[in-house]
Amino acid sequence: MSAERIGGWLLAPLAWLIVASVSASLAILLYAGVLISPDALGRLSALGPGRLSLWLLSLLAAALMWYYTLWLTVAFFKRRSLVPKHYILWLLISVLLAIKTFAFSPVPDAVAMRQLVFPLLATSLMVPYFKRSSRVKRTFVNP
Repeated sequence: MSAERIGGWLLAPLAWLIVASVSASLAILLYAGVLISPDALGRLSALGPGRLSLWLLSLLAAALMWYYTLWLTVAFFKRRSLVPKHYILWLLISVLLAIKTFAFSPVPDAVAMRQLVFPLLATSLMVPYFKRSSRVKRTFVNP
């Protein structure tokens, strides 16, 4: 039995992955801009060791999420059998990162809430779909 093509409701999570890949790439570019700019680098070093380590931890988290999102997008297109479990994990990590933003970032609550609502909504809709859908089971069959 050959794998079904990606279509139907699976286009929504694929679109979400592609948008997240672009967004994560832009975040990495912003971090790179700080590391490249001598002025910004000077201000970064003036933060002190505690805040600098938090910034570096954020950079590491952004880089790991960028890589994971890119890897998952490629696996999605290849219809790998591990995609459903990793997509659910990716959604849960997205929710955790949104909660971190809501709790710890110095952004207005309305902005943080918007960043939290979309991952929560996507997770609440896509986790049951990826766990129970026969279409998902028929699509992601490649080793």
